[in-house]
Amino acid sequence: MDYFATLISDFSSFLWNGPMIICLLFTHIFLTVRLRFPQRHIFKAIRLSIKKEEGSQGDVSAFGALATSLAATIGTGNIVGVGTAVALGGPGAVFWCWITGVLGIATKYAESMLAVKYRVKTSQQKMIGGPMFALSRGLGMKKLAILFCIFTALAAFGIGNTVQANAISTLLYESYAIDTWISGLAIASLVAAVLIFGVKGISNVCSLLVPIMALLYVCGCLYILFCNSEFIGQTLSLIISSAFDGKAAIGGAAGSGIMVAARYGIARGLFSNESGMGSAPIVAAAAKSNSSVKQGLISSSGTFWDTVVICAMTGLVLVSTQIANPDISAKEGAILTKRAFECIPVAGPLILSFGLMTFTFSTILGWSYYAERAIEYLFSGKWQKRSRLKYFISAYRITWVIAIFIGSIVSLQVVWDFADCMNALMALPNLLSLILLSKIIAKESDFNC
Repeated sequence: MDYFATLISDFSSFLWNGPMIICLLFTHIFLTVRLRFPQRHIFKAIRLSIKKEEGSQGDVSAFGALATSLAATIGTGNIVGVGTAVALGGPGAVFWCWITGVLGIATKYAESMLAVKYRVKTSQQKMIGGPMFALSRGLGMKKLAILFCIFTALAAFGIGNTVQANAISTLLYESYAIDTWISGLAIASLVAAVLIFGVKGISNVCSLLVPIMALLYVCGCLYILFCNSEFIGQTLSLIISSAFDGKAAIGGAAGSGIMVAARYGIARGLFSNESGMGSAPIVAAAAKSNSSVKQGLISSSGTFWDTVVICAMTGLVLVSTQIANPDISAKEGAILTKRAFECIPVAGPLILSFGLMTFTFSTILGWSYYAERAIEYLFSGKWQKRSRLKYFISAYRITWVIAIFIGSIVSLQVVWDFADCMNALMALPNLLSLILLSKIIAKESDFNC
């Protein structure tokens, strides 16, 4: 196990100490310029997300697809992920995380637009799409489409499963001394109950949970920022300066150096908003929409809420709390965030616990859908002809539920390193498709829709 942990850690360091940072930033900037800054249409995207489109094809509403996508992204990445970035990369990591979100709006638009453009209807009358169809139908790269699906199925066990379970079990143990195996068993049981109802059940639960949990969490952050108001100016100055001068993290944390801040900021930014990973387009393809441009805009608003708003607030909360309390030197994201929310009398730990539990639960549900669509693509031909695909999906769901329990009790660092590796490998084929299909994306992107 130690050898495996070291191997995963070394591979994660290799990927995120250069290659992935370059690939992500290049794609984000390239698409931003090629599409003439689609970020300027973000408020239109927000309006479209709550507008019902009549007579459109799809399995869930546009808002339901957005809510499922947000449920999968607004989660541990926003709370523990940002905390981990600050603990390991210093205050400057918050800046790089935020920049990843702003630029990532263009990438999220592009990948979701392609997902709707190249989606297909299955023999069961379901709409299915995503980067695997952009790669296979748009570029004729069937092998890369298969690789994307394999990495998606594996990444789901990291970013969408074990990391989430680990974060909530750690927090509940630290806050209420609840054994991790009890937390894992409870979460696994609840997820198993919802999975029975498929994508519509997942969409309904996420549509209900996402607005409530996001509002409650944002209110908690605003209260902490109000308490730390005298340090906000210093916080902003420190975040920006640390992003470029390599200032070490406050309180003796491990990160220092510009590349370290960029690595953890961009990695956690990707982990949070998933722009460029190709995950959100999978559920965007199921949305009831007749316009790929409209759905692309709607999906891009998810990155805005997730990173530009919520991750930024979390970063400000953590850094301002560290400035106000120099004795804080936690090197684990969950513990660092817990210390920040202790500033709220009585209700602080409850808000954090409830927020993280609902974030975690909804993220696991969202990623279970992504993983199942990847599995369906991998085995659709042979397994559907034999009418056995549903049995394979059932076996995958059982494995998924078991992994939740395992993730609750294993080492946190191994889980995060594995998640980072799979995120990177999943993103690479998707980023390639976005670059190669950028001419089509730009040609068809009429934002006056």
